[in-house]
Amino acid sequence: MAATSKAPPEIPAIETADLSRSYGQLLAVEKLNLNIRRGELFALLGPNGAGKSTTINMLCCLLKPTAGTARIMGFDINTQSYQVKSTIGSSPQETAISDHLTPVENLELFGRLNGVAPEKLKEWIPRFLEIMGLEDRAKSQVRTFSGGMKRRLSIMMALIHNPDVVFLDEPTLGLDPQVRHAMWEYIKSLKGQKTILLTTHYMEEADQLADRIGIMDQGKIVALGTPVELKQSLIKEPTMKIQAFNISQKIIADLKTFYPKVEFSGGTLSVSAEHLEFNEIVNRLQNAGAVIRSAQIKDPSLEDVYLKLTGKELRP
Repeated sequence: MAATSKAPPEIPAIETADLSRSYGQLLAVEKLNLNIRRGELFALLGPNGAGKSTTINMLCCLLKPTAGTARIMGFDINTQSYQVKSTIGSSPQETAISDHLTPVENLELFGRLNGVAPEKLKEWIPRFLEIMGLEDRAKSQVRTFSGGMKRRLSIMMALIHNPDVVFLDEPTLGLDPQVRHAMWEYIKSLKGQKTILLTTHYMEEADQLADRIGIMDQGKIVALGTPVELKQSLIKEPTMKIQAFNISQKIIADLKTFYPKVEFSGGTLSVSAEHLEFNEIVNRLQNAGAVIRSAQIKDPSLEDVYLKLTGKELRP
């Protein structure tokens, strides 16, 4: 399906300029500046309360900014909301699906509301149902669907009017691993054709799918880059993981005199430092009476980056 926007190709798909939103004294989003290219899959990560949902609601013209603005395919969210809504599709966490209708009826209803011609719907709906593996349930009421089936239908509804920009808010939340990976493959197939802004709490999902990632915390972007760039930012402080028995407090205290970060939990000892001497650490542990089962220097993961930037404590 071809893109329908008439905006010049050099205009970004999503561009924010000091986009802000406050609720009384609470500043939920503070001077957000993003530039997302056409055809890019951009993942927005962050803990609960970081400002992700508020950002998406503003970009979808569901919430007015208290300051700043944004443009979607060249259209301003403050002054051209009708044009913005005509060029976007959204699959929210809370799916807006009519349970008493079939998936075909839901897609027809949503397509007609978005101005899709009946002949196009007749062509597209069977294709969408087949892609999402729902063709055998085309005549079943949605109230009989599992949560995963409803998530798949929600994504189809976001795409039925062929939008240029798609917002996917936790698209694989609660899905079993097999369905989640199938969903990843479909989302990958959209890259380059659609601009996608994805939110997720699955670090592996962002790592697998995203061209670039923005990590958001307390209303601000605290890191921005490709998955590789973000992980490489931690290579200056590698971590050695050791599974061992007989790790005493004395051994841990001794290691802390040489290495700045030493943690022991669940039988795994973690040692982090700018310069790690593998053999030295192993010898020091063995000489102190520890029994080592395995030891390796662990490459940084996206989760490591996320936790370093946003902290490990639970947020309300």
